[in-house]
This record gives sequence, C-alpha cells and structure tokens, in this order.
Amino acid sequence: MLNISDDKSKLQIEVIHGFLTKSYWAKGRTLEEVKKSIDHCFCLGVYLDGKQIGFARVATDYTVFAYLMDVFILPVYRGNGYSKELIKTIHESPELQTCKVWMLKTADAHGLYKQFGYLELAHPEKIMERLLK
Repeated sequence: MLNISDDKSKLQIEVIHGFLTKSYWAKGRTLEEVKKSIDHCFCLGVYLDGKQIGFARVATDYTVFAYLMDVFILPVYRGNGYSKELIKTIHESPELQTCKVWMLKTADAHGLYKQFGYLELAHPEKIMERLLK
C-alpha cells in the first residue's frame, strides 16, 4: 500500500542520501547537508509497505513562494504513477495552499511537471541566479 507522509520522523535518511548523492543535481551532497536541508524544508516521503521509495522537499515561506526540490522515486519503482501521486499530494498540502509562486529546476522531467501546470519561464530575463562552486 502506497503512503505519502509529511512526518519527518518517518524519513529514512540513508535512502534519501543514497539516492541524492548519486543524482545529477545533488551529486556528492554530504549526509549532513541532506539532514540540514530536510530540517529547513517541508518534506514528503513516499512509502510502499513501510519502505521509503521516494522523496520531495519544498523550500518555502508557507505564504507566497514554494520551490520544489530533490524529487525522486527510486528507479525500481518508477512507471507506477508514484511521482504523479507525490506531486499531487504536495500541491494539495494544506500548509502550501496560499503559495502562489511555485518554481523548480529539472533536466529531464518536464513532461511530469507540465501535467501540474509548470511552464517554461514567461520572462526569463527577469530571473537571476547566483551559483557558487
């Protein structure tokens, strides 16, 4: 049975770190960095029969802005609609209902996010970023 929970005490940090440290967007992220990022964000774990198979976190002020990050379903469990359920659950979370601006970055999951109303930037000239090595 699939369960998606925002209870941080259920998160299996070793599963999250194990996936993220090998991902294209978080390669080499330390265990301490993963823990700190979880501490400071709204997080959801995806569980199948009690085993964590996915994760997402949202950096947010819980009022205006939400930035969707670190979304994954473990490869062996993909293709079953779990990522759609995860994104749907995030968007329906009562804590995030007043957030009007949602953003994310992705290199390969545009199709998933477009199903939930995400679009390419309408005015990319207005967006800036600062990247540190």
